[in-house]
Amino acid sequence: MTEPIVTTNRLTKHYGERAAVDQVSLTVRRGEVYGFLGPNGAGKTTTLRMLVGLVRPTGGTAQVLGHPPGSPATLTRIGALIEGPGFYPYLSGRDNLRVLARYTGLDDVAVAAALELVDLTGRAGDKFRSYSLGMKQRLGVAAALLDEPDLLILDEPTNGLDPAGMADMRALIRYLADQGQTVLLSSHLLGEVEQICDRVGVISQGRLLAESTVAELRGQRSVLVRGDPLKVAAEVAAGQVGADRVTLADGMLRLAIEDDRTGAVVRALVTAGVEVREVHPGERTLEDVFFELTGDRKEVPS
Repeated sequence: MTEPIVTTNRLTKHYGERAAVDQVSLTVRRGEVYGFLGPNGAGKTTTLRMLVGLVRPTGGTAQVLGHPPGSPATLTRIGALIEGPGFYPYLSGRDNLRVLARYTGLDDVAVAAALELVDLTGRAGDKFRSYSLGMKQRLGVAAALLDEPDLLILDEPTNGLDPAGMADMRALIRYLADQGQTVLLSSHLLGEVEQICDRVGVISQGRLLAESTVAELRGQRSVLVRGDPLKVAAEVAAGQVGADRVTLADGMLRLAIEDDRTGAVVRALVTAGVEVREVHPGERTLEDVFFELTGDRKEVPS
């Protein structure tokens, strides 16, 4: 997974004075699941719309499958679901896909395969207007998969799905990646991105704050310590390992140290009169990283 399939260089989109996307430079590699992570309104959808040529950028450049966004050579190799899916409400799910298949010269075999992939075969004969939000979302993904695209772009693909449906969608995305397909998905769900993505781009207020693998973003291992009084425990731990390595996590101290330094820290805490109630290894989650990058990092008590 080294060949770039999507690249942007300082990609920017202004609406009036507001920068919806502000100089975003990212790289999506062939065969990976790339998670575009950020809160609602961060600029994810605008970026994806620029990549498929639906929105013209204010500044910067982009290349998708070796061509500028929106070029015919690119669009024939992309499957995309951006924002909500739109279908004829009076047609069945199967007939909606048949309409799209005719435009691309595909037959009913491709339609049946796409419906099977998203687990809609049993409801394929029902009218689209009778579908739940989650079923509509799955039909949108099926439409994006019809022509077996080289690049699949999904904007919040689990929106409207129940927990079982979300798990099925995650499994489908991983299956597609294992078959060599490249998936670029946006999400505001930290756990979702953490489970299925090979690499992550974190965006907030239109700016790309970080781009790396989940493991690299998590960074150094840590140790969690629960001690009472917490303020004293924090001061002692800071004296042992440095204040920059001590943060507060759900009423516990998170120490950015390796396991072999734990014993010395615990001894220092006990000597200082701290009642140590719990000690165990801890990893930074993607949630921890996200809040640190966006300026919401929790500090030790003062």
